[in-house]
Amino acid sequence: MQLWRIPMIYIGASVVCGFTLPRIEQAYLTSYTFNLSVASAQASLSAAASGMMALTGVIFAMAFVMVQFSAIAYSPRLVLWFGRDHVLFHSLGVFTATFLYALFTLAWIDRGASGTVPLFSTLLVMILVILSMLLFARMVQRLKNLQITSVLQLIGDKGREVIRDTFRRLDERPAAEWKPGIKAADTLYFGPTTQTVTYSGNPRTITELNMEALVQQGKQSDAVIEMVAAVGDTLIEGSVILRIHGGKARLPEGDLMRAIHVDVARTFEQDPKYPIRLLVDVAIKALSPAINDPTTAVQAIDQIEDLLRRLSEHDLDSGFARDSDGVLRLIVPMPTWEDYMTLAFDEIRQFGTSSVQVMRRLRAALIGLTDVTMIDARAESVQRYLKHLDLVIERSPFDLEDKTMALQEDRQGLGLSRRRSERS
Repeated sequence: MQLWRIPMIYIGASVVCGFTLPRIEQAYLTSYTFNLSVASAQASLSAAASGMMALTGVIFAMAFVMVQFSAIAYSPRLVLWFGRDHVLFHSLGVFTATFLYALFTLAWIDRGASGTVPLFSTLLVMILVILSMLLFARMVQRLKNLQITSVLQLIGDKGREVIRDTFRRLDERPAAEWKPGIKAADTLYFGPTTQTVTYSGNPRTITELNMEALVQQGKQSDAVIEMVAAVGDTLIEGSVILRIHGGKARLPEGDLMRAIHVDVARTFEQDPKYPIRLLVDVAIKALSPAINDPTTAVQAIDQIEDLLRRLSEHDLDSGFARDSDGVLRLIVPMPTWEDYMTLAFDEIRQFGTSSVQVMRRLRAALIGLTDVTMIDARAESVQRYLKHLDLVIERSPFDLEDKTMALQEDRQGLGLSRRRSERS
């Protein structure tokens, strides 16, 4: 559901209740009245209505200012993430509903000079005010989450979640879902390209693939579907999305496109690269001359190293899916270990060459990955990257003393030196 509909549902519900509940009370529940004077009830409801509207303006002005500040300080891609917070839209809905329903109830106070205060309508306003205060407290807690440590932790948590969901153990997944590896014999079943699907429309980003639907379509046509575009790619006019190999008949392009979800921006679903991208954005912005905050970059590397350690435990070449009969039906491009390494460290290394603190933390991260990576090819890739980092330090403008410092590993950046030889 589009998020703007959440406050509209609250507003619609408050309007419906405002028109019906007071009339029901007047027609059938006249014996139930609130033991409060008319003047006091009118003053209370007026204060609730006016105060709630003022509170709504103040809170959301603060929220948008903080989100905008965080986008400038951290990454503009975080604006969409924070802006999609459901608590924000539920709060807007409840605040507005409280304001509107208080006005409706106020119109029924002393209705027809009866001198009565409707019980249930007044109680409902009180409940909405209490609920608004609870959401206000939740909003304040959400604003605290915009602190840099909380932001990095939230991005890291989303990264750990998407890695867990994307690379779940194969024995926990249905037969029609991901299965790793591709046999040489499988290529014999590709056959010639019989169909190519291209994109038409405004630029959009692939956010998620319905694997089960694509596998099922490939099985029905006895074809192999090869995704040319990957999750996270931006599609523009004329971009090739997929190719069909073999098959008894052409697959309906509408059905294929419905299995490929697109949006105006990247999301975390099925995209383990995206949280790393956000963490790198935060790190390199912190290393810019305008901010000059290498400690934030070190904190970002903490989260990046943790995500890479978790990725090192999984089969990253699992972009192949078979049907229930074990026949290859879907090929999806997936990033390699080198792709993740390049994304995680290249830009931080380039922008952090003038920071001894960042160089030391990068060395600690790379040596830590060497220790936990069990696949020889990946360990060799980390070692090559470590040698490249040492070469960058040797050619940096540091003096001899700073170079000696930079060539030491330190998980705190500047806190506790560890020489690799001593560690060994």
